[in-house]
Amino acid sequence: MLDVLAGKIVFMSALRMNGKVALITGAASGIGAAHARLFAAEGARVLLCDLQEELGLTVVKEIKERGGAAEFFALDVSEEASWQKAVTFAVDTFGALTTLVNVAGVVSPAGVEAETMEGWSRIISVNQTGAWLGMKSAMPELLHSGNAAIVNIASMVGVVGRPGAFAYQASKAAVRQMTKATALEYASRGVRANAVCPGVIETPMTAGGSDAARQLQIQETPMKRYGLTHEVAYCSLFLCSDEASYVTGTDLIVDGGTTAG
Repeated sequence: MLDVLAGKIVFMSALRMNGKVALITGAASGIGAAHARLFAAEGARVLLCDLQEELGLTVVKEIKERGGAAEFFALDVSEEASWQKAVTFAVDTFGALTTLVNVAGVVSPAGVEAETMEGWSRIISVNQTGAWLGMKSAMPELLHSGNAAIVNIASMVGVVGRPGAFAYQASKAAVRQMTKATALEYASRGVRANAVCPGVIETPMTAGGSDAARQLQIQETPMKRYGLTHEVAYCSLFLCSDEASYVTGTDLIVDGGTTAG
C-alpha cells in the first residue's frame, strides 16, 4: 500500500487496516459479517455488534482462529444507552476507536398505504436513528483518533425509487443525506464519512424472497446476478482505509449497474 499524504509516496504495511479499531453493526451475518471478516483479515481489531449473539460469537471465533482480533457486543442500535456501552467496550478492549461501519438494517415490503405506524417506527428506529446514534456516540472517540472514518450502508433504493418498501427507501435516503451532512461538519476535524449503496445482494435478508421476485431483480440488473457480501465489504474497506484519505461525503453505489441506466 502507498501513503500519498504530504505530497509524497512511501510504502506502507500491506495490511490496509493495520492500526485501526472498527465497530461494525449488523455484524453477525450477511454484509456486516463480511465486513468483520475482511477488516480483521486486513489488520483491524474489530468489535462485532448485533443482537444475534450466537451467530456473532461464531463469526468472532472464526476470525480468532484465523489470527485476527475480534470481540462481540450485544448492541441494540435503536437505544442510545446501548450505543454508549458499546463504544466504551470498544475503547476498553482495544484502546481506541477509529472506524465505524453502520450496517444494521431491517426491511418491510409494505407500500404507502400498507405500511403501519408500528412498521414505520421500527424501520426508522433501526435504519436511520441507529445510524445517527452510532455516529453521535462514537464521534468523541473518532475525533480523538485524528484519522477516523465512518461508512454508513445505505441502498440503491435510497438513490432511485421503487414501488413498495416505502419506509425502507425513506430510511436509506435519509442515511445518505445524514452521511453528507456529517462529512461536511467534520471534514476539517479528522473524520471522514461516506455511504455505500448496495443493490440486490445475497444475504439472509434477501433469501426469503420468491423465485419470481428474484428472477425479476436479476433481469433488472445489467450484470444479471446478485452481488456478494464481500463485494460490498471491499468498497467499505477502501473508504475506511488511508487510501481514501481525500474521500468524504460521497456515495459508492454497488449495484451491478442498475442505477446507471
